[in-house]
Amino acid sequence: MTKGLFLYFAFASIVAAQSFDVVSVRLNTTGAGRSSERSNSGHVMAENITPSSMIQQAFGVRTSQIAGAPGWIETDKYDLNATTGATKDLNDVELQPYWKSLLATRFRMKYHSETKEMQIYSLTVAKGGQKLTENTAGGDTSTHITNNAQHSSLTSTHISMPNFAGLLARRMDRTVVDKTGLTGAYDVKLEWLPDLSQDTGSASIFTALQDQLGLKLESEKGPVEVIVIDSLEKPTEN
Repeated sequence: MTKGLFLYFAFASIVAAQSFDVVSVRLNTTGAGRSSERSNSGHVMAENITPSSMIQQAFGVRTSQIAGAPGWIETDKYDLNATTGATKDLNDVELQPYWKSLLATRFRMKYHSETKEMQIYSLTVAKGGQKLTENTAGGDTSTHITNNAQHSSLTSTHISMPNFAGLLARRMDRTVVDKTGLTGAYDVKLEWLPDLSQDTGSASIFTALQDQLGLKLESEKGPVEVIVIDSLEKPTEN
C-alpha cells in the first residue's frame, strides 16, 4: 500500500467519529457574491466556498501549503449546509475533523504530507513586554472576526498563543509559529487596517500587534507542513 493510500484510509477512519451529521453540498453557479461562512450551535453554513478553503480549514494551512491539487479547487465554489450534532458553537480547531471528514467522504480526497523549508513568521514578545490579559476563569475558547477593506478586528476569549498564531496565519501570507513562550490562556482584542491605501488612521497588523498586544512577527525560514493532494474528485450534489 502506498503512503498516500495509507494516509487516506487512516484519514477517513480517524475523522469518521467527528463528521457532519447532515451535510448538503451544492455547486454555486451564480458567479456572483463573496464567500461567506457562519456557524452557531450545531450548524455550519457556507456560500461560495472553494475546495481550497475547505482544505485550508481542515488542516490549518495556507494556500502555499497545498500542492498537487487540480486547478478547480480555486475556481469551483460550493454552498454548504451542515449540522455537527454539537450543542455549542465550535471554533476553527474543533471544526477541523468535520472538514476533514467532508473532504474524505464527499471529495474522495487522498493525500500525503511533506515538510519543506519555507518563509514563516515567528510570533514573539516585543521588547517592551506583552500586554495581554490572562484569562484564569476557564471555559471554552470563542472568537469573533470582522474583515473588510476599511477595518479588521479579532476578538477572542480564553485562547492559547499557539491557537492565536493559527488565527493570524489565516490572515497572513505564510505560516505563523508561536515562539512567545507564553503558556496561559488569554483574552485578546486586535484591530488593524488590511488595506493601507485607505487613510483611516488604523495601523497594519504588524504595528497593531506590537502596540496593542506587545507581540511582534519576525520573518525567518522554518519547516512547514505541506499537504500534497494525490487525488481529489468533484462531489455529487445532494
